[in-house]
This record gives sequence, structure tokens and C-alpha cells, in this order.
Amino acid sequence: MAATTEQITSFTFGDLLSSRTVIGQTLKELGQDHDNLWVLTPDIGATLVEFRDTYPDRFVDVGLSEQACVGIAAGLAAEGNIPVVSGMLPFLSMRALEQVRSDICYPNLPVKIVGTHGGLVGNGGSTHYAVEDLGLMTSLVNMTVTSIGDPLMVGEVLRQSMDMTGPLYIRLAVGKKDKVVYEPGSVRIEIGKGITAREGGDLTIFAHGETVSQALEAAEVLAAEHGLDARVVDMFTLKPIDEDLVLRCAEETGRFVVVEDHLAYGGLASRISDVLVDRGVRLEGFRRLGIPQVFAGFGEDTELRDKHGYGLTATVDAALAVAGAKGGAS
Repeated sequence: MAATTEQITSFTFGDLLSSRTVIGQTLKELGQDHDNLWVLTPDIGATLVEFRDTYPDRFVDVGLSEQACVGIAAGLAAEGNIPVVSGMLPFLSMRALEQVRSDICYPNLPVKIVGTHGGLVGNGGSTHYAVEDLGLMTSLVNMTVTSIGDPLMVGEVLRQSMDMTGPLYIRLAVGKKDKVVYEPGSVRIEIGKGITAREGGDLTIFAHGETVSQALEAAEVLAAEHGLDARVVDMFTLKPIDEDLVLRCAEETGRFVVVEDHLAYGGLASRISDVLVDRGVRLEGFRRLGIPQVFAGFGEDTELRDKHGYGLTATVDAALAVAGAKGGAS
């Protein structure tokens, strides 16, 4: 499927869909066309029943051992198969980090790691939040890193990944009741390219994953209450990042706000900053919003975003600040 980074799309926050359901159905379909597709899980297989029941000989549940799961996937890939590892990202990104690096990335094997609980979702506490994962995964050689906020996008990313020769990381939220951001068929997707979800000329708000819908809400508030026209970019691929889109937004708007459900340093804001510094680009304003250097604690994700300074109100205030509008945050 061809891609565009200039598409202006409509969006709705009324529809909810399970990313886990999309994953299960997509893998079942792909299993028919790819007889070397395997699905593995460290005891998180309830959402993979479609694939498990249809292709039981290509489904492996290793139990609670992420390291073993990744190692087996690497062995299968080395024999010419396409393994998908599905689980919880706090543990796949940290407990199995050495195996991901040495068993998958070093030989550049086509293993797909797809998981839930990216960011402060699920109310599981700091041990069950993946908030360092993007910093870890983007640092790995050969790893492609994505963070998806619309459940309808997950299936297309998985389909595209079947032709990839190296590893892929797919970050999701809880994956049960996910907001549908884009109207079906309104956005074309390509791994490595960002999506202009809303056009605007006063500033650009970059987001990924769960914060895309929040960024779009903030843009509506800015337009309705402050007369500001904010562009919103869904940078769902953090590595390789869409440098051309970042540079075009810098030239056309000159002001950036980056909001992400991740530590404020090490994620998308850091990736964008690297592009700007390496290219010698100076912006008129820049704000990064994310989790400060704290363990976030318990609570609903929206409450925790407000508590730690990257919720909807904070996003609006940051945009006002970079735009030089009165009433903006300092």
C-alpha cells in the first residue's frame, strides 16, 4: 500500500476497537498466505486464539519466560521462518532485552515483537508500565520501532512487516478499548513515514500511540478558543524517523510541541531533536511533554498524564507558549 505524509484526515473519538482483536484476526489471515509464519507468546495468548486454533502446529506458548520466547523466535527465524512474539512490553523490552539485542538484532532476523501496555496504561504500577521501552529499542542496531495509536493501523503494519528482512517492534496501549482515530480508508500507511493527521501553519504537535488523539483534541481547543491553527503529526514510526517530514514541518511552522506517553527524554522528542541538531535547524519554539524522571505510581492513564504534566491541558498550554500566545504556560 502506498503512503502519503500529506494526507489530511478526519477523526472520531466515539468509536472503540480492540487492537488485540485486530492482531488475532490479521495473524490468522496472514497464516494462510505465509506457511512459515509462527506466533509465540510468554503466557499472553488469550488474544491469539484465532491463530492458535487454526494453526496449532505453528503456535508456541512458552509460559512466563520472555527470554526463552525471544530466543525460540530467533531460532525459528534463523531457519527461514517469520516469527511474531506477542506479549506485554514492560517485560519484552526489559527482561528480554539482551536476547532481543544479541539473538535478534545482531543477526538481523525478521522477528516481530508486538505488545501491549506501552506507557502509563493499565493501572498496573511502575513495574507494569513500559515507559523506557522506546529509548531502549531505538538504540538497538537493525531494529525498526513503531508506536501505534489507532487499532485499525495494526493490521496494516503487520501485513507490511511480512516482507521486512529485519526485526520490528510494535508498541500498543492496553489493546482492549482503543480509540479509532482515523476514519477507515482515510489514511495510507507506510512504515517509516509519518502521517499528517491535521494540517496547520502556526505550530506542529508531534505525537505517537495514545497521545495522537490527545494531540488532535488539543488542536481543536487551540483553534476554537485561541485562534491557533495547529498541525498534528502522527509519527508512528520512531525508527527510522521520517526526517523529511520533520524538516518540512520545521520550515513551514517553525514551532514544535512533542507529547508522548514515555519518559520525556529518550523517546520521540529526543529523536526529533537529533534530526534538527544534525541538520543545523533552529526552531522558534520547542517543548517536550512526557514523563519526568519519576516512577509514575498508580492511577488511570489520563489522570497520570495530568499529574505528570503532559495531559490535554498541558498540551494546550505548551502550544500557546511556543506560539507566543497570551495565557500560555511559561
